[in-house]
Amino acid sequence: MELEELKAEIEDLHTKRQFSAIKTILNQLNPADIAQLLEEFSNEERLLFFRLLGKEEAADTFVELEPDNQEALIHAFSDNELREVLDELYLDDTVDMIEEMPATVVKRILRNTDVETRASINTLLRYPEDSAGSIMTPEFVDLKRDMTVEDAFKRIRRTGVDKETIYTCYVLDKDRTLLGIVTVKDLLLAESDDTEIREIMTSNIISVTTQDDQEEVAKMFSKYNFLALPVVDTENRMVGIVTFDDAMDVM
Repeated sequence: MELEELKAEIEDLHTKRQFSAIKTILNQLNPADIAQLLEEFSNEERLLFFRLLGKEEAADTFVELEPDNQEALIHAFSDNELREVLDELYLDDTVDMIEEMPATVVKRILRNTDVETRASINTLLRYPEDSAGSIMTPEFVDLKRDMTVEDAFKRIRRTGVDKETIYTCYVLDKDRTLLGIVTVKDLLLAESDDTEIREIMTSNIISVTTQDDQEEVAKMFSKYNFLALPVVDTENRMVGIVTFDDAMDVM
């Protein structure tokens, strides 16, 4: 169904106050399509329809909205609603949004995030605009080299729900120095659950630094077919990853 037809149908259902039918329509759409559709409505209608979405779908849709419409929603949200959306957003998406917002909105966003998230946001905001640091996310799965395969899977299950990708895991020492990379495929194909990560990890690592130009980083994805690239500081301590979708946004 075309955008104008969808808009007309939803307007008709709104007039008839058939909100469950509107919810059914929205739940069948991709978040990017929902965002495009919501752009067609007034701020009041947009807020009403946005509230019909589930938590994850609402967050995914929010990321796709234009900054001025994001700002309008934030002003209309209760603190609880704002926290629910922020809790579902990946950190790099939150940072991207904050960079487009006026100071008063930024203060409210930061006020509704926990201390750890606020610290991570402030760290990312300090990187140069065109650097790898500005597009990375600190949400990745880290492992220790003396972990077993069984230990690794337990950690992935426990922490992976909040990570941007779980397919590639990063092996760090106690100082967060990047030692190696191991994929879920490596873990699945290991000889036994007792195999240590040091035995199957790849030590020949291609990484970028926080200060590297983001366009050069994006080109590396095309060259090496990566799903994610580790980002390290000047002392080779891992601070985040750049994911494929972030690289494509740059391109």
